[in-house]
Amino acid sequence: MLLRHTSKEVKEREGLTINPAKTCQPIGAMYAALGIHGCLPHSHGSQGCCSYHRSTLTRHYKEPVMAATSSFTEGASVFGGQANLLAAIDTIFAVYDPDIIAVHSTCLSETIGDDLQQITKKASDDGKIPDGKYVIYASTPSFVGSHVTGYANMVAGMANQFAESTGEKKSQYNMIAGWMEPSDMREIKRLAKEMGINIVLFPDTSDVLDAPQTGKHVFYPKGGTTVAELKSSGDSLASFALGSISAEPAAIALEKKCKVPFETLDIPIGLSATDRFIMAISKMAKIEVPDEITAERGRLVDVMADMEQYLHGKRVALFGDPDQLLPLTEFLLDLSMKPVHIVSGTPGQRFDKEMRVMLEKRSPETKFKSGLGADMFLLHQWMKNEPVDLLIGNTYGKYMARDEDIPFIRFGFPILDRIGHSYFPNIGYNGSLRLLEKILNVLMDRQDRDALEEKFELVM
Repeated sequence: MLLRHTSKEVKEREGLTINPAKTCQPIGAMYAALGIHGCLPHSHGSQGCCSYHRSTLTRHYKEPVMAATSSFTEGASVFGGQANLLAAIDTIFAVYDPDIIAVHSTCLSETIGDDLQQITKKASDDGKIPDGKYVIYASTPSFVGSHVTGYANMVAGMANQFAESTGEKKSQYNMIAGWMEPSDMREIKRLAKEMGINIVLFPDTSDVLDAPQTGKHVFYPKGGTTVAELKSSGDSLASFALGSISAEPAAIALEKKCKVPFETLDIPIGLSATDRFIMAISKMAKIEVPDEITAERGRLVDVMADMEQYLHGKRVALFGDPDQLLPLTEFLLDLSMKPVHIVSGTPGQRFDKEMRVMLEKRSPETKFKSGLGADMFLLHQWMKNEPVDLLIGNTYGKYMARDEDIPFIRFGFPILDRIGHSYFPNIGYNGSLRLLEKILNVLMDRQDRDALEEKFELVM
């Protein structure tokens, strides 16, 4: 395999990224837009960009992903894509009849300087947006950031362009979802219901990208946050932003526009992050934690205690998105494991600071890097110099796992060669228990595989 030529000698690289641990902004914006009910994402750029983003989301979710494109040709690339987008808005409402068109830019439209705000206003002024319909937008150039920041920009656009304040507060809280699976968003809603609070969750891709098979094709599935819910978010008592990179920008927008206070929390992956999530709701809403949620926590803690001998001291390398890596790393530390190498392709000083603070207290020897040069080539080099017992990351990690002959757990985006991630949550106490089960299973499978004949036991 080609990866066997990866050198052990690590050299600083400034102008070269090899196998990046991220993808581009528009794919995140497209995913976020699918979390609005009746919304058709629109890629303002070339047809190839839209095709790539749709195909990647389709492969990850095993569901058809619908999106439109401005279909830039040479003329639009030189003279601007305004005419293309105006024609597209006309056609989309006439043919596909969405409630909302969510436009995101690409590197091509950003490079030539197209102003989505101005074009959207012109479409409205020209009467191209029917009554009761909407066009929202987000700037998501591919040449900076990652899919996570593209997601964040579109979610912030939802807050900026939909939220309204009537002056009368509603008995509800905004739950702004960071990048997570439809199954995780469904789990957030279940936990909120168990806690007895009303929430506006946005975006919400549950029942959109995990919709049931009914025998009938539905262009706009029943899931997704409605326009009415998005508008009402300006009257909520407070917001919980689940992820400092992917969710906090929307919470800040809501605070500035509608004076809705917010609290930023980690995505509730693992024991400690879920504890903080549950207690933040309990404190904000002034309610007791239900017995059922306490029991869910107890089951997770019980397995952690029972299986500690299989986890203690196991060395882990992981890569992925910053808002997921922070609580995941904390969970590994809670399991007495050793996260030794951490890489995120998404740039961000805030992630670096938060990770540094956590690791200085609990695992100061851990190597981590984000942004420029933080790619899977570097992670592979680190693993060659300091071997690990387990690798956690998206499907692209399978090559490193095969090359180094180590157990591998698929986690994050994209997962192209397995199913389950969009149906079974990884958040909350139940989701964390499932993640712990996966960790234990691959480690115990390896123990069985490598056991000497005389050590191959029925009961391990």
